[in-house]
Amino acid sequence: MGKSLQPVDQMVPGANLGAYVQAVSSIPVLSVERERELAEDLYYNENLQAARELVMSHLRFVVHIARSYSGYGLAEADLIQEGNVGLMKAAKRYNPEKGVRLVSFAVHWIKAEMHEFILRNWRIVKVATTKAQRKLFFNLRGAKKTLAWLSAAEAQ
Repeated sequence: MGKSLQPVDQMVPGANLGAYVQAVSSIPVLSVERERELAEDLYYNENLQAARELVMSHLRFVVHIARSYSGYGLAEADLIQEGNVGLMKAAKRYNPEKGVRLVSFAVHWIKAEMHEFILRNWRIVKVATTKAQRKLFFNLRGAKKTLAWLSAAEAQ
């Protein structure tokens, strides 16, 4: 195990987010073979140590995704924690026989947890409760960037 696994109390994103990001970045990325070996051990034997090593090695990816949601005014540490929950759900549901890497499978679960957190905490009044409303809410920021003021000819 060595350096790749650290005590959990040092790995909680909170007041010292920089130290957490540095600690996560120091965890080595798994090779394809090692990831598959751990995933099979988790899938067939429900080995929690294998799950822990899989999750720990992918925490840097959660940080990367959380940074893309920084424009909502929510704490980055909270987004990272929600993303970590999504990563754990993905590791539990991951089937190594499907031929995809865990990170490819987990991106959906990580983003889903972050989206739910944003929708629950972005405003006091609940917004975007249906699937269509959620899609509109998260696409609105991108649409604002691409839209520009109308020219005089377009306004006529």
